[in-house]
Amino acid sequence: MSVRTTTRRRQLGAMMRKLRARKGLTLEEAGSLVGVSRATVSRYETQAGPVKWLVVDALCREYGATEVERKAVVGLAKGAKQQGWWSSISGSIPESMNILLTLEDEAVHEDHFACVYVPGLLQTRNYSTALQQANEVRLAPAEIERLVDIRMKRQEILTRAKPPRLWAILDESVIRRVVGSPEIMKEQLGRLLEVTELPHITLQILPFSQGAHGAALGSFVIIGSVEQSLDVVYVDYHTGSLFLEKDEELERYRLAFDYLRAQALDMETSSALIQRVRREM
Repeated sequence: MSVRTTTRRRQLGAMMRKLRARKGLTLEEAGSLVGVSRATVSRYETQAGPVKWLVVDALCREYGATEVERKAVVGLAKGAKQQGWWSSISGSIPESMNILLTLEDEAVHEDHFACVYVPGLLQTRNYSTALQQANEVRLAPAEIERLVDIRMKRQEILTRAKPPRLWAILDESVIRRVVGSPEIMKEQLGRLLEVTELPHITLQILPFSQGAHGAALGSFVIIGSVEQSLDVVYVDYHTGSLFLEKDEELERYRLAFDYLRAQALDMETSSALIQRVRREM
């Protein structure tokens, strides 16, 4: 069985490439600065094999990395082999979920825009189960329960000692679409009202009255690290998932989220709308 590349290792390779390119050095030039071969520098950038954090640290210094960048990259190098709670089931879940769980485990903040369903981190068990039951590919009850268990376990990052800051913007259609039954939706809307009381969670509703808006990109998540250049955009679509990390891609989605945040209702008005929709069910 092949060993999966951890997301830490993938991020490390991407960041090392960015820093070297920013400095304008070739692989050979970079290696000569710290006494390693061209092949070693290439291996560190292409996610192949183990890394030595002391070499990574030396390269960062030669690349002129900022102190924040250097500490973030060295931290990735030190933890490149680490696996999370899901490592025991990684062989039975899609690679995209393995990557998502790893990214979220390390996230400092997450910015969500949802235009169809409530984000997974905020779903109730009944709502999540109803979504799985609505899948066009029929799943066995045991498989549905397994997937829902994973989603519920994933939500524990919101209650850990240092939870990520979560900012969620939901299109009004999300809170009006009845998933499962009116009772399930009332429970789900109640859950949304509960999380608005938590200091690290911000929830806004993008109302129908805004008309056209900056959501042409569809639902997405910006998963933020301690160093902004390590951020990743996660896009989940019907037949798969995308992880975007190029600077121009990150900039586009950050701009879209800022635009949506400006158009959405403030927190108090958003909560009032959720309460009104809940009463109507």
